[in-house]
Amino acid sequence: MTVPLMRVQGLTRHFERPRSLAQRIAREPRSVVHAVNGVDLTLWRGETLGLIGESGCGKSTLGRTLLRLVEPSAGQVEFDGQDLLALAPSAMQRARARLQIIFQDPYASLNPRKSVRQIVALPLRLHGGLDAAEIDARVEAMLARVGFRPEQYDRYPHQFSGGQRQRIGIARALVSRPDLVVCDEPVSALDVSIKAQILELLAELKAEFSLTYLFVSHDIAAVGHIADRIAVMYLGRIVEIGPAAQLIEAPRHPYTQSLLSAVPRLNPGAPRQRIVLQGDLPSPLAPPSGCAFHTRCPVAMPQCALAVPRLQALPGVADHLGACLRLEPEAPKDLCTPP
Repeated sequence: MTVPLMRVQGLTRHFERPRSLAQRIAREPRSVVHAVNGVDLTLWRGETLGLIGESGCGKSTLGRTLLRLVEPSAGQVEFDGQDLLALAPSAMQRARARLQIIFQDPYASLNPRKSVRQIVALPLRLHGGLDAAEIDARVEAMLARVGFRPEQYDRYPHQFSGGQRQRIGIARALVSRPDLVVCDEPVSALDVSIKAQILELLAELKAEFSLTYLFVSHDIAAVGHIADRIAVMYLGRIVEIGPAAQLIEAPRHPYTQSLLSAVPRLNPGAPRQRIVLQGDLPSPLAPPSGCAFHTRCPVAMPQCALAVPRLQALPGVADHLGACLRLEPEAPKDLCTPP
């Protein structure tokens, strides 16, 4: 694989907060939420890239910005050799057949006034190219593939359980035969047994349809099960990325170490030291200077407040990148080691 399916450079998305009447009278400037703050990312064709981090770190905003469901403030997104951000609305409409999303809430994302058949058929009707018979055939084949019976095709979302609704969302996302699917917390609202079924279904569909996933989740166990690589996000930036097994077993960035140390382990014979971070996640309205993690980092240095670390290859570790001043080649090697 020499050419990535998607390459992202310096992707930024800031939101201006509305001002109150008093703020407008006082002519105070608008406050800005730094949701995504200069993300560099590469997605290879056929892989599953997991994206993890605390709630509010910008994971879902990043996924939606990659698809231009949210327009970026700055940066570049190249999809299959094409500049996605330079596309005109008509060209972007055609490209959306290859770029789909599975939403977190399987009920809020489904139109309650439409039947399952109509919901799943909508992408095919929007993108065109098929007649009514071809649309019906493809919709029925996809619904059968995700586990529905013919008598269920004309029922409505409220007549199904949460897991079944998520299967409807999966069918809608895949019926146009996309190349890239953003899975935005697709199992967070499901119980454990249904979650396992949906994860297994996603893995089967990926292999069957040669899909590429960006799997966004705060559930590290789910990400570790399905992902080939994992990217760790903190306050709008990617701080570490590497092969899934390697990153979980030997995290290098202090934030990743603390995040993984909080995951309960089923094997009591392999304890992991719990790293408790001090303070709360800083507000994206006023992110810290330098390394955004330095205000909570247990091994922070004075220069961490001044310099923004670059995401770069870690010395001596293949395909593993980190953004930490202590991980740079000239840094002492014993100052940031896995717990």
